[in-house]
Amino acid sequence: MAVAWVFPGQGAQVVGMGRDLYHHSIAAREVFDHANTVLGFDLARLCFEGPDAALMQTENAQPALLTVSIALLRTFDMWIQYPQIRTAVAPAAVAGHSLGAYTALVAAGSIDLSTALRLVRRRGELMAAARDGTMAAIIGMELEPLERLCADVWADTGETVVIANHNAPDQLVISGATIAVERVSAQAKKHGARRVIDLKVSAAFHSPLMAGAVQQMQQMLTQISVSDPLFPVWSNVSATPIVQACEVREELQRQVVSPVRWMESVQAMYGQGIDTFIELGAGKVLTGLIKRIVPAAHIINLRSLNDIEDFVVQLTTEANLPEPERSRVLRQARGHVG
Repeated sequence: MAVAWVFPGQGAQVVGMGRDLYHHSIAAREVFDHANTVLGFDLARLCFEGPDAALMQTENAQPALLTVSIALLRTFDMWIQYPQIRTAVAPAAVAGHSLGAYTALVAAGSIDLSTALRLVRRRGELMAAARDGTMAAIIGMELEPLERLCADVWADTGETVVIANHNAPDQLVISGATIAVERVSAQAKKHGARRVIDLKVSAAFHSPLMAGAVQQMQQMLTQISVSDPLFPVWSNVSATPIVQACEVREELQRQVVSPVRWMESVQAMYGQGIDTFIELGAGKVLTGLIKRIVPAAHIINLRSLNDIEDFVVQLTTEANLPEPERSRVLRQARGHVG
């Protein structure tokens, strides 16, 4: 199988995420402790205990989700040391949904964890400070008709409205000035949308109205150290693979004002032969989206230590290891639990 590792974005956060990892995985504990030090506050406690209102704040949710996904990834890495198993799950590519792109870049060795934590904390602060516009999810309407509605309303009102997230064939998100989003939402219902959901956000994320945040991110992005990814990182902006360091800063800058082309990214990866997607992170958001985008794909969701153990046990079985060897591999993997 050809594998992609995928990482969720904001919205997947939930109080309690990562608690089992911290208490039972040495590798995960190191990640959480490192995040606490870099950020200067107890992020681990916020993830494990909340309160919910604080965890949901954009400036907290973004580093929290990044930390949980990397803790899962580092734990998973310790469990797949056996060469035959490691080869079976080695990624041909990685991808992340919006915020998850930063996690993907860490996974690919393009930016280090400390850098990513500082970037997403600042990204979250800038997004939380933005106060222009709103967003709405449009369920059950195809991309081209919705694009036409957005273009027509923008032309009629002079107010910005665009498609911000191409999540799945039946799930799109619009973003822009409040009056324009309301107008498109009403028209979408008349044109057959099954459901319109107003999103509880402070601003029009992934739209031209976030240009001010881009300008403030630029300075940080020029100062970071970036390496060529060890494997392709699928771009949210272009739905094509990023393979060079010079592309990374541009991606992270443009991502703030550009639509998240998740559907096209998954379709393109599948078209290039990737048939297995491993989601590492809180929740099952991407698992659900990928099922709707490419129903034939094989999808594994790893959001807890138990998920990792069950998957590795399955891999040792599929590898047809003789029983003494299989037991040895599993004992070695469980040795990283402490």
